[in-house]
Amino acid sequence: MNGWFRTLLVSTGRLVLVLLVGTKLFVGESAAQERQDRGFRFEAVNENSLGIWEGKSPVLVYNHGIITNASAPKATGHSGYIHPIYGLDGEVLTGDFPTDHVYHRGLYWAWSHIKIDGTEHDLWSLRGIRIGFEKWLEREVKNGVATLTVENGWFVGDKKVIREQARIGVHPAEGNSRAIDVELSWTPEDQPVTLWGAPGKSYGGLTLRFGKRTKTIVTVPTGRAPEDLLMAKLPWADLSGDLASNRVSGAAVFVHPKHPDYPPEWMTREYGVLAVGWPGVNAQTIEPGRTVTCRYRVWLHRGNPEAAEIQRAYDNFATEKRVP
Repeated sequence: MNGWFRTLLVSTGRLVLVLLVGTKLFVGESAAQERQDRGFRFEAVNENSLGIWEGKSPVLVYNHGIITNASAPKATGHSGYIHPIYGLDGEVLTGDFPTDHVYHRGLYWAWSHIKIDGTEHDLWSLRGIRIGFEKWLEREVKNGVATLTVENGWFVGDKKVIREQARIGVHPAEGNSRAIDVELSWTPEDQPVTLWGAPGKSYGGLTLRFGKRTKTIVTVPTGRAPEDLLMAKLPWADLSGDLASNRVSGAAVFVHPKHPDYPPEWMTREYGVLAVGWPGVNAQTIEPGRTVTCRYRVWLHRGNPEAAEIQRAYDNFATEKRVP
């Protein structure tokens, strides 16, 4: 049908006016607008950062360029990490350049001990080695998941020593939670690379630094953790707190069962850190041309769920098929 149509219908003694305005076009545009309001989109925040939104709600920002902070002028700028990560109600869950550890940076992956050609470097506090952006590999929505894949390099001076691929998959919010998948792969270029974590603590690998809170609850499979954990072998850990002024929310980090040396060693800190330590305190060497892949999920949630609820979400991640 084309044009304008007005139809008067008389039913059960009531007069109903139905106005159809270019019916097919109107319905089509409404459906498209509704899909856009609910769907994912990618948008540059600035020249160094790319954001992902679901409808009008921000989800996260991936920082591919170097980020600095005027309040921490002596801190080294850092790149190749995710911050902010937003909670389901728009609160910022992560922290960047915190005053207690200015080199902590949202969701990131780094090691304090990296040996290459007999020389030790520190990607954790950015001494002698850095992550540099090289190219985007994916920026698309498929199978209902917003997928962002980037290729980076680890550089010592101008020399690239590792090729890194980071794949981030954002799932739609469902009720009181959202899943963000993170798959990381590293391939040394032409020399072996040896990694190990901090002695006695094990941190070194995927790390989630939380923002400011006055309340902190860490939960692991056995229940609430009464104190900081060091070198604890865990499949997952969760941190919740009053990241927004009037409510509690948080995030868990899940480690996939096919992760190297599963379950890996962890460090948790009440001041706001969940750190997956791989390979932990025992060094491992990756030979040139060999690729190591680690798969994780960051499970965002409202409230402060019990261990049994987090375990159910973990079991779903552990058994589901990877989204291609």
